[in-house]
Amino acid sequence: MMLPCVKETEKMDDFDTMFSDLLGEMDNLTQSLMAATDTLEVDPGSQRNGTFSIGFTDLNESLNELEDQDLDALVADLESTSEGHDPADQQTGSLAAASATARKPEAAATLPPPSNSVESSEGLQGEPQTKADRIQQALKKLKEAQVRKLIVKLLMSDGSSKTLMVDERQTVREVLDQLFEKTHCDCSIDWSLCETNSELQIERGFEDHEHLVELLSAWTRLSENKIYFLSRPEKYLMFTEPQLFYMWKKKAACLSGINEEAKELLIKEHFGGSTVIVPDLEGKLYLKEDGKKLWKPLYFVLRASGLYYVPKGKTKAISNLVCFVRFEKVNIYTTKNYRHKYKAPTNFCFMLKHPCIQRESLYVRFLCCDDKHTLLLWVNSIRIAKYGTVLFENYQAAMKRASGLKPLHFAADRYNSLQPNPAPPKSTNVEDYPHEPPPDFVPPPPPSLQNTQV
Repeated sequence: MMLPCVKETEKMDDFDTMFSDLLGEMDNLTQSLMAATDTLEVDPGSQRNGTFSIGFTDLNESLNELEDQDLDALVADLESTSEGHDPADQQTGSLAAASATARKPEAAATLPPPSNSVESSEGLQGEPQTKADRIQQALKKLKEAQVRKLIVKLLMSDGSSKTLMVDERQTVREVLDQLFEKTHCDCSIDWSLCETNSELQIERGFEDHEHLVELLSAWTRLSENKIYFLSRPEKYLMFTEPQLFYMWKKKAACLSGINEEAKELLIKEHFGGSTVIVPDLEGKLYLKEDGKKLWKPLYFVLRASGLYYVPKGKTKAISNLVCFVRFEKVNIYTTKNYRHKYKAPTNFCFMLKHPCIQRESLYVRFLCCDDKHTLLLWVNSIRIAKYGTVLFENYQAAMKRASGLKPLHFAADRYNSLQPNPAPPKSTNVEDYPHEPPPDFVPPPPPSLQNTQV
């Protein structure tokens, strides 16, 4: 009767060893890539054969999709760079939309903005006037550029698309701001840039602080991945509904009664310090076995240092927790239709993998949840553990852009600043939160109104 338990324990030990080897191989891979970048010189010939566009069959097609003003901005930027200006002495301009990039990652440099000075206008007088001529000129300049740029095709939910030029210094937040201007949509905090991988049937919303060109550089040359401009209400749910993550053990009826002041106190307590307090999430998840369409249930525990599991036959004591994965070198992706593809218990699955892995591999981890709400909790809680305070800064910047006001300030901060001796922080017990019950009665109209009605 004890043999199955012994075999299961041995399997889990092998499983832990495999992940330790995986982390070691990722370290070696990262170090080798960094060494190669430092030692190898960039060959101009290899730059000319590099990838300059995403979502198009060739560069000429992508340039032709650019709007006239964007094509002019691209040519002007590249022309000013080729004239020998020192990028370090220039201010970063407002780059409308466009791109180009060398295959090898290079150190980020700062391009001068398109100048409106007399000298710039005189230098552009002799440039080609037709769009075909300007495209040919842009092709030549793109291949000589020292700063990576990409011409990116972004798909919309209605089936249309937008073409933007993105350089390596631009963050996802800055690209979103460009799209707000081009699409004239609202500046809601829910808007996201999402990548999809049709081979793995996965998607991930890019974080606002990430650099888009760097993210796309991880794609293979002939990748069929796509980028979408979508509204994702779950993007900042940990700040709009923090009680779902930090009071997840409470009943739903209690959570729904929390008002805005209580939510601000929760955010302040968990995100207001120098470090973020990660939700103490734990529960059963299904793990896919390597190379098989078999899923086994394990008890997982989320900590700031990574994701852990409890070996079968062990208690949830800290000493028994085994590290499943750390988040420094992996991203989290949601999946589509894995119940059919991998015979998962449900379709509510997520994946943990290195961003450079673009197809199925032994180094990809599949996990499955019981329902949509559980999936939402795990995906966003792992994002909190991975990005920490940066995630909150992204939210503040998105709120500032959406409202046109200064970043979010807590009501508690405004109150305490007026007090000589600030009161101790309030409890986060749900029973202590102020509620907003409906009134016991409807007050009668004023006498003056009653007289006029009579």
